[in-house]
Amino acid sequence: MAIARKRQISLVDTKYYHCISRCVRQAFLCGEDCFTGKSYEHRRGWVEEKLLSLAKVFCIDVCAYAVMSNHTHLVLYVDDKKAKRLNDKAIIIRWHKLCKGTLLTQKYMQGEKLSKTESMFFNQTVEQYRERLASISWFMRLLNEDIARKANKEDGCTGRFWEGRFKSHALLDEAAIAACMAYVDLNPIRAKMANIPEESARTSVQKRIESAKEGKQSKQLLRFAGMPRQQMAKGLPFELKSYLELVELTGRCLREDKRGHIEEANLPLLDRINISPENWLKLTTHFTRVFHGAVGRPSSHTSYCENLNRKRRSNLSNCEKLLA
Repeated sequence: MAIARKRQISLVDTKYYHCISRCVRQAFLCGEDCFTGKSYEHRRGWVEEKLLSLAKVFCIDVCAYAVMSNHTHLVLYVDDKKAKRLNDKAIIIRWHKLCKGTLLTQKYMQGEKLSKTESMFFNQTVEQYRERLASISWFMRLLNEDIARKANKEDGCTGRFWEGRFKSHALLDEAAIAACMAYVDLNPIRAKMANIPEESARTSVQKRIESAKEGKQSKQLLRFAGMPRQQMAKGLPFELKSYLELVELTGRCLREDKRGHIEEANLPLLDRINISPENWLKLTTHFTRVFHGAVGRPSSHTSYCENLNRKRRSNLSNCEKLLA
């Protein structure tokens, strides 16, 4: 039985989540349909453009993404602290970029004075919007609804476009975050849609490499903040250079026409998070097959399950084998 979304999201334990949405139809979301010969490649641009535009409005950062033929992979970071810091006006401005809002929020933005009763309802609405701007469910809802409408209009049909709601994994520690991001970034290579990361169209790794060539980090994605330390700025707890090397070397391991193999000396990130090369390869090739819930070391699972009042601990045996 599927687990309710509210019982999968625990921001006390982690801000990082892997989300997957699958297309319900036989026709592809993107790419070329081998049955009809029709190309849907342009839809990749729809997904990427909408994803990155939502990240500018929501208090949610994109860590990694890949737009595949019939599904999408996202790794998201929920910045709930930012949502709490924003004042009422900033919250309303952001929400109005997504939806029309209410008569009261429109009245407020026009500078009109609200009555005592109106102010009470207005404050409730602002808090509701504040929660939504830090909600993965609302982020995925607006992303998928927009793509579904465009695809239905283009196909001249109605009905479901996505296979139910999105699936998600909580990424409980650095090892899980690194493994999942590499898994997402290497999806096109495993599917033989690209030979090297630079050629992986509509992916986060391609965007990061393009910026890295100029000695910069992509402003559209959550930045790499370097090695974990006491006073650490917001960002991924790795170095950009180490992560790109990790993706490249892992990708070579997966290519059928290469004999490359992972050597521990070339992967400082793996040494730091203590995952053997054999386990790393399994994690980055079969992430969604191995894990079906929260991902992290057993100690991270304990806190996560306690905070969500969950007795059953899915993935525990696989986490003990691969991440302990």
